[in-house]
Amino acid sequence: MFYETNVNNHGLEHDPFKALVAPRPVGWVSTLSKNNEVNLAPYSYFNAVSDAPPMVMISSNQRKDTLTNIEETGEFVCSLATYRLRDAMNMSSAVVDKSISEFDLATLASADSQLVAPPRVADSPAALECKLWKVLPIPKGLSDDRASKHNLILGFVVGVYINDEYLSGGLFDSAKAGLIARMGYMDYCHVTPENTFSLNRPKVTEDGRSASLTPGPWDGKYR
Repeated sequence: MFYETNVNNHGLEHDPFKALVAPRPVGWVSTLSKNNEVNLAPYSYFNAVSDAPPMVMISSNQRKDTLTNIEETGEFVCSLATYRLRDAMNMSSAVVDKSISEFDLATLASADSQLVAPPRVADSPAALECKLWKVLPIPKGLSDDRASKHNLILGFVVGVYINDEYLSGGLFDSAKAGLIARMGYMDYCHVTPENTFSLNRPKVTEDGRSASLTPGPWDGKYR
């Protein structure tokens, strides 16, 4: 099949786009309003976009409390969502009144951040403390410059918290942490030791005209 995205003439019950670009990390974003109201919400349009400097992006559909709070305060925290915390993560997606803390709604403990005001999820294995760089309105399409309901949030990661329990041999153990990611529709996937693997990068010759590859797990060297 083939369909044009501007008309979505795919004939399926649900738009398949989200299922094709998957899995996607879950950004479990905590913020504070200008009145110190705490908000926590999961975002599946979330990812790292740079490591030097470290930056992340969140795409927010419609004007939610997360976006408003980030624009007002310039700060947010992204905690990692895990299989053990999956139900709490799901509960925190409920669209409740601004005065309600999703930490309380999902029965989650919070912990103070070091460099920003919003708290992190205490039981999450890691969290990224972020400061806003820009909010970019997303247009409706190539031929339509009018703003859609979506906004792209870009932030600098200014601090990183890691629970030492999930460090092994100087590396963060994603499988032990049990990270989850969003698939399409209401589907998720779970990172486990059984479904993770590493690969060596190709070695390029000095003249840049050829490369060789040693099959097998990563030897610990970046190339």
